[in-house]
Amino acid sequence: MEKNLICVACPRGCNITVTLDSNNNVVDVTGNSCKRGDAYARAEVTHPERSLTSTVRVTGGTAYVVPCKTSSAIPKELLFDAMKEINAASVASPVHIGDVIIKDLLGTGIDVVATNEVV
Repeated sequence: MEKNLICVACPRGCNITVTLDSNNNVVDVTGNSCKRGDAYARAEVTHPERSLTSTVRVTGGTAYVVPCKTSSAIPKELLFDAMKEINAASVASPVHIGDVIIKDLLGTGIDVVATNEVV
């Protein structure tokens, strides 16, 4: 089986073809211009992950929400559950860049951190 991807590891946007065996193991990666493309393609077809950015409600501050992001990428299949947890969260002002808003999101070991200040 083959899967075709457009690589996002660098600005080139290579058209990559990943060949998988019957057990969905990567057999070959072609079309990439750099090593990052090979690594991206292998990860994307076996265990896709995404960084998640959003906002969290703030109480008692100069703004109603604070932008936030996951401290690293989370498994793609957890995105909707992660957004439910983020949407249910709120934090009291003041909030500083890097503050942990949600610790260990969905048991992944990955935190949701503030990316701006709200006083």
